[in-house]
Amino acid sequence: MAQRREPVRADARQNRAHLIEVARDALTTSSNVSLNAIAKLAGVGPGTLYRHFPNREALIVAVYRHEVERLAAAAPELLAEYPPLTALRRWFDLLAHYGRLKYGQSDVLHALTDEGLAGEIYRLVIGAITELLRACARDGSIRPGVDPDGVLLMLGFLWRIHPDEHAEARAAQLLELVVDGLRFGAPGSAPASAGPASAGSAPESAGAGPAQPVR
Repeated sequence: MAQRREPVRADARQNRAHLIEVARDALTTSSNVSLNAIAKLAGVGPGTLYRHFPNREALIVAVYRHEVERLAAAAPELLAEYPPLTALRRWFDLLAHYGRLKYGQSDVLHALTDEGLAGEIYRLVIGAITELLRACARDGSIRPGVDPDGVLLMLGFLWRIHPDEHAEARAAQLLELVVDGLRFGAPGSAPASAGPASAGSAPESAGAGPAQPVR
């Protein structure tokens, strides 16, 4: 009997995971999307959705937790595939997607996220940031001693970007500034000021301004 029930449980888990993925994309696009619309996008009936998530709040919290767990798991995966600084930058892009979700549901999340869940989410996110920063510091791509809490605080601008058609480009531009700031003073980076021009330099080069960051 147990063997006959197991596929049902597996299907239920798959349905739940699929609903969360569809809801994540839908809520990122429109914070007011209805549960019926999400069910339709997922290709299931409303009853299936309500069996997993009895109300909108339950679905939002499930999506929120899923995104944070996904963020935490992505850090070591990215470090295994890319150089540390590239992994950090790609992880920031994932965080930006999470930020767009959080922007649209901030009121609901604030009301529903209890202290225990908030602490769990903080530990997952700060753990991922810490792992990425340490890897970058070890290979000299950022300066050592960067405070993970400070980086997370600085990245708070992602929760305040209005999720319109320009949100992704705006986030990418600001994240480049964050990465450039982390690279300032790194062992492998050129100093901000190159000092006096060499004797062989053309006169007009002295006023050319600071060098652009090496990419």
